[in-house]
Amino acid sequence: MTDESAPMPDSDSDHTANFADINEGLADFGAEAELDQETIDAMQDAQQAMEDARSRLADVPAEVVVTNHVMGLYELAAIHLSATPPDLEQSVLAIDAVACLVDGLGDRLGEEAPTMRDALNNIRLAFVQIKGAERPSGS
Repeated sequence: MTDESAPMPDSDSDHTANFADINEGLADFGAEAELDQETIDAMQDAQQAMEDARSRLADVPAEVVVTNHVMGLYELAAIHLSATPPDLEQSVLAIDAVACLVDGLGDRLGEEAPTMRDALNNIRLAFVQIKGAERPSGS
């Protein structure tokens, strides 16, 4: 969640004054640290990189980004299922997260929605098979 009332930083502005304020604030807490120019430059580069990434991300349809996250959660579940021994507790959390997105968003995921449903069904099936194999014989 973002604070829409907070002003967005101006990417063209000089942030050196902001870092001076940070140093001043640190001094108020008894910190003796001063930011050197190399650190300030690195922080400015990092801030610019974040602004660039946000700009690129704004050009991508949300359904593409959400689908990528679904697949990341699917992969997370698969990693935990394929561990030795399988970590069923961690995998079920990831599978439930996939289900929340896939079932909750349905066709709003766009043309990839059927693929996401198939992926969810496959990872659920894998979970059941692995959980069944984990049971001691004779139970």
